[in-house]
Amino acid sequence: MTIGTACVVLLASLVAAIAAPGSSAAALTEGARLAAVYDSILNARFDRVESQLKDACPPAPEEACRALEAVAVWWRILLDPNSRRLDEEFNTRAAEAIAASEAWTKREPRRAESWFYLAGSYAPLVQWRVLRGERLPAAREGKKIKDALERALALDPTLTDAYFGIGLYHYYADVVPATAKILRWLLFLPGGDRMKGMHEMLQARERGELVAGEADYQLHLLYLWYEQKPTRAMELLEGLSRRYPANPLYLQRIAEVHDEYFHDHPASAGAWRALLDGLHAGRLSPAAGADVRARLGLARQLDAMFETDRARDLLAPLVREHPAAPYGAAAQAHLQLGAAHDRLGEREQAIAEYRAALAAAPPDEAVPQLRSRARAGLRQAPDKRRADAYRLSLDGWRALERGDAELAEASLTRAIEVLPDDMVARYRYARALDASGQHDRARREIETIVDARSVPAIVRASALVERAQTLERAGDRARALAMYEDAAKIVGADPHARDQATRAMKRLADTRKLF
Repeated sequence: MTIGTACVVLLASLVAAIAAPGSSAAALTEGARLAAVYDSILNARFDRVESQLKDACPPAPEEACRALEAVAVWWRILLDPNSRRLDEEFNTRAAEAIAASEAWTKREPRRAESWFYLAGSYAPLVQWRVLRGERLPAAREGKKIKDALERALALDPTLTDAYFGIGLYHYYADVVPATAKILRWLLFLPGGDRMKGMHEMLQARERGELVAGEADYQLHLLYLWYEQKPTRAMELLEGLSRRYPANPLYLQRIAEVHDEYFHDHPASAGAWRALLDGLHAGRLSPAAGADVRARLGLARQLDAMFETDRARDLLAPLVREHPAAPYGAAAQAHLQLGAAHDRLGEREQAIAEYRAALAAAPPDEAVPQLRSRARAGLRQAPDKRRADAYRLSLDGWRALERGDAELAEASLTRAIEVLPDDMVARYRYARALDASGQHDRARREIETIVDARSVPAIVRASALVERAQTLERAGDRARALAMYEDAAKIVGADPHARDQATRAMKRLADTRKLF
């Protein structure tokens, strides 16, 4: 999160959940009808929302439906946040919702529900202002949200879902940087309380009828940004993906968190593949650009797993499509393809892609660092020796996959002659030696990898498993078990190696029981 966003996030995120149109209290009218609409929004089934709103209002308050119309457009924006295509429609919906709720509070100032929906009408607008960098308006309108929520709770403390918004305020007002606290002081807002805020949010999440889905999405951000609990954040995202299986945003966030917080590239790649499979099978809502975003994400993970040739092959047809969504995707695809060519030693092709990225880049710099990274790629040619060795490593690996052990050994021998400390190439070399019947030489290579200090996770677990299997065959079950246990713990390991380690641990444990 940028400092600019942090300056107003305490206000902008006050009540992300209070746009939910009801609670377990009887004070909110037709909560069940409105809950069904809200679930459709969180599930990205926007095609159903209009007809559901017509059925819900009346008998539900028209003001509630106006608020939900704005919320629906806001969640569509979240699927491609850098695009401004929906901004005009969103602002129209938000203005209508705010005007309707303000009129209601004037007609019935003693009715808690009217103040609740006023806060709900402002909530998506404030979040949108933060997204677009409109800090001061976001802060001013955030104060209106807080005031409306406090008024609603003063009139009816049983509006359980509203406590989530108050909890968000208390939490953010305590944890954000000093710049945001200055803004809070200028707007005459009271201080925060991190522990109290978290307690209020969790209480609302457990007891509120409608807040759980939105609360989980907001809480996963807090667990990542401030609580340093990425495992808990992942649990919330996985729960959202199960509860709202048609929304591609949750799988996208799962893939991103695996990458950014766990550095688990195989798991991230698995999430991107699941997103692609869900889209192609029709299980996920076909949100604009979701397929393209998934392919870009999968290509990044393939490159990180030393499968750059496959990343290149995934990106090449994508640049030919020149995708319009998500925003900036065409330029991003050219940039990633350029980097892949560079890593493979294909400098001329890389230069062409960097130039194409600059030509396709949006003029508003909404996609951070895209232009600067393309210019850096043009300026900085990679080390040719390293690139040649990397390409030879991949050539040998692909030959081995085709069953050509002789060609694999020749390519991989040249690769490690150039870069003897490249443990990925050495692991592939060991596999080629083993495939050609040179088991002792392969074993020595695996031992070298196991003993090395710096080995990428994607091959370290595999090397540990293979070394453990050798020890187990030799009868040294204690050392074998220790290596299997080490392999099973490695984050970012090849899933096959981790599964092998887990099964071996169970097998050895079962064998112990027999004696």
